[in-house]
Amino acid sequence: MESEKTILLWFRKDLRIQDNSAFAQAIEMGYSIVPVFILDEDAEGQWKPGGASKVFLHEAIASLEKDLAALGLALVVRKGSSDKILEELLKETAAAGVFWNRRYEPRIIRRDSEIKKRLKEAGKVVESFNSSLLWEPWEVATQQGKPFQVFTPFWKNAGSRSMREPVQVDLENLLIPKSSPRSDSLESMGLLPELDWGEKLLARWEVSEEAAHKKASDFLSGPVSAYDTDRDFPGIDGTSSLSAYLHWGLIGPRQVWSLAVRKEQAHTQGGKTFLSEIGWREFAYHVLYHFPQTPERPLRDKYAEFPWEVSVDSQKKWESGETGYPIVDAGMRQLYSEGWMHNRVRMIVASFLVKHLLQPWNAGAKWFWDCLVDADLASNTLGWQWSGGCGADAAPYFRVFNPMTQGKKFDPEGLYVKKYVPELKHLSKSYIHEPWEAPDDELEKAGVELGETYPFPMIEHKEGRERALAAFELVKG
Repeated sequence: MESEKTILLWFRKDLRIQDNSAFAQAIEMGYSIVPVFILDEDAEGQWKPGGASKVFLHEAIASLEKDLAALGLALVVRKGSSDKILEELLKETAAAGVFWNRRYEPRIIRRDSEIKKRLKEAGKVVESFNSSLLWEPWEVATQQGKPFQVFTPFWKNAGSRSMREPVQVDLENLLIPKSSPRSDSLESMGLLPELDWGEKLLARWEVSEEAAHKKASDFLSGPVSAYDTDRDFPGIDGTSSLSAYLHWGLIGPRQVWSLAVRKEQAHTQGGKTFLSEIGWREFAYHVLYHFPQTPERPLRDKYAEFPWEVSVDSQKKWESGETGYPIVDAGMRQLYSEGWMHNRVRMIVASFLVKHLLQPWNAGAKWFWDCLVDADLASNTLGWQWSGGCGADAAPYFRVFNPMTQGKKFDPEGLYVKKYVPELKHLSKSYIHEPWEAPDDELEKAGVELGETYPFPMIEHKEGRERALAAFELVKG
C-alpha cells in the first residue's frame, strides 16, 4: 500500500456506515480505507463493557463486518492495547495515519489525546470527529461560559442552536486497498458468555444498522404520537428502545432527529417529548465531560458523607428481584433476562435501592453496568446520581418513590408484573402490587404463599421512607 493513499479508520462506538463523520472525511480526502476495531478493555478500566453489553457488542461488530464486506472492505478485529495495535497496523499497511470518531469518557479522552499527540509527532495524519452527539459538550454553555447542571436551561440553550444534518458517506467514491492486514476472529474476542444466557438476551434484540433504522422508523411512524403518555406505562410497548443502538452507534442522534423531522413528528407533543429524551442523553455527556469525577463520586460534594448502610444481603435481594415489591422485582428480572429495563421502572428500582434500602447509588450503577445492553457511562451515571439526589438536576432528597403507588398508577392492570413475576400472575389487579394485603382465600386461589412462593417485603414502605429522610437530613444542609 502507498502511505499517502491509505488511512486506518478506527471504529469504536460508531458501528455504522452512514452518518459516520470519520468515514465520510476519509473518502472525501481520497484515502483507501482499512477499517479497524480494537477491543481494548484495559483502557476502559472499571468501566469496560459488562456482560450484557459484550453480547450486544459482539452482534454489532458482526453486523458491521458484514456491511463492510458488502462494500469490499475487510474489518480488521484485534484485542489488546489500542496504542500498540495502531502502531503495528500503521507499519503493516504503511498508512498515512488514523481517523476516528470521538468518545467522551474521561479515561478514553486521556488515552486518545496521548495517541493523537504521539502519532502526530511521528508525522502521521490524525483526525477525530463528532458522530455520537448533536453538539460537542463544550459548545453549549451558560452566559458566563460555564457548564450547565440543570437540564431545562441546558436544553433551551442547545435548542437555540442550528441542528446539524446527518453526514452523507459517499460510497460511490470509496477506495478499496489492494490488500488487508490479518484480523483475529470475532469469536476470539471472548465477548460471548460460556453459558447460554446470551442467546436468551438476544431473543429480544436484532442487532444491525438496518435494524436500528427500522426500529426508529417504525416508532416515529406511529407510536411516538402517544409517547408523552405511553412512555410511563411499562406494560405497553410505548418507547423507542433505541438506547443500545445509540450507545453502540448503530444509529446516530442526528439521524434520529432528522427522521423525526421528515416524519413531521418534531413538533407534535409526543415527538417533542421523545426528542427531549435525546436531549437528556446530550445533557448526560455534557455533565460527564465537564465533571469527569462523577462516575465515582457525587457531583454534590456534601453527599460524599452520606450514611449508607451497606448490606450484601440487601443488594443481592434487589439484584435478583426478590424484594417483595412486585413492580421492583419485575424490573430487576426484566433487566437480567433482557439486558434492558423500562425507564419508568429504572427510576422506581433505583429509588428503592438508595432510599428504602440505603444502599450506595454507585453499587446500583455498577449492577446496571453489567446487566444493560445500553450501559452508557454518561447516562448511567446521571440517572443514578439523579435517583440518589446527589447529581445534576437531581431528584430532591425527600422524593421517595412509593412502589405500590407507582405500580398502581403505571401498571394498573398488573400486565408488567405478571409478565416478569409469573408467580403472581393469578392475583387480581386489586392486590398485584401489594400481595401482602390480599385475603388468605385470594392468595390460596392465586397459588401464592407469602414467604414461600413470593417473599414478604424486605422493609415496610413507611419505615423505609422515614429511615431515608432521616439519613438525608444529615447531609442536606
